[in-house]
Amino acid sequence: MKKVILVVVASIICSHLAVAQITYPNNNLPVDTPRLFARDIISTGLANRDFTISPKGDELFYTIQHPKFIASVIIRLTKVNGKWGKPEVAPFSGVFRDLEASFSPDGKTLFFSSDRPLTGNRPKHDFDIWKVSKTADGNWGQPENLGITINTAKNEFYPSVAKSGNLYFTVEAPYGKGGEDIVVCSYTASGYQTPVSLPEGINTSHGEFNAFVDPDEQFIMFTSDGRADDKGRGDIYISKKDKTNSWLPAKHLPDIINSTSLDYCPYVTPIKNI
Repeated sequence: MKKVILVVVASIICSHLAVAQITYPNNNLPVDTPRLFARDIISTGLANRDFTISPKGDELFYTIQHPKFIASVIIRLTKVNGKWGKPEVAPFSGVFRDLEASFSPDGKTLFFSSDRPLTGNRPKHDFDIWKVSKTADGNWGQPENLGITINTAKNEFYPSVAKSGNLYFTVEAPYGKGGEDIVVCSYTASGYQTPVSLPEGINTSHGEFNAFVDPDEQFIMFTSDGRADDKGRGDIYISKKDKTNSWLPAKHLPDIINSTSLDYCPYVTPIKNI
C-alpha cells in the first residue's frame, strides 16, 4: 500500500474482460476506454481504492480512506432481488484501519489487511493479513489473523488468493528484493508454508506491490515504481507463465491503463460462462 491516495484501476472495469452474467452498480461499462466505475456510488470523490466482487456477483467490497473518520474502512454493497443496495461499513470493519479485501475463488472467505490488535484494544504498529469467513447462516463471522508464518513485525498488504489456496501478498523486508516485494505462501494440508519472494522477472530493486493473481495462477498484475518505463509514480505490469509454469519477465501495460499518476490496486472480475 502506498500513502498516495487515488481512484485507481480497481475502479475501472472494461467489458472486454468477459464479465457476462455480472452486473454492477451504475453499470455503464466502457468498451475500450477506461472510465470511473460507479460514479457517485462507489467513485464519489473520496479516496476510494481497491475492489473485489463475489463470484456470484451479488456482493462487493472496497476501501475508503479519509482522515476525518477512521483512516481506512472497508465498505460493502450487496445485491438483493436483482437490486444493489447502498454502501455500508462492512460488518467486520469500522473500528481499526482495514483495507484491501479480496474474495477467495469460492466466495466463502475474504482476506484483508488490518492494523487491528491480536489482543486488547490498541491497534498494532503494522498491518497484518487477516481473513473472515461466511458462517452457516450466510453472514460474515469473526476475523482471524493468519499467524506468524505469514505476518511479521513489518507490514503485509494486498492479499490475493488462488484456487490452489496459495496466497500472494505484498511485504517489506526481510523477504523482499526491494523496498516492497510480492511473495507467495504455498498452501498445503498442513497449512501455509514460509513466504517465497517471486522471481526477478517480477520483483526488482524497485518497489513491487499490490498484486492481483489469476485464480489459476497463469498471470499476475501488480504495480511497480521507479522502472525505466514508469510513466509516473508507479505503473501496472503483467507477468504470465510459460509452458514450464515459470513466471516470464513482466511487461508494462499500455497507456490506456497507465497514466502519469500512481496506478495501483489492479483487479480483474470473476469470469462467468456465457
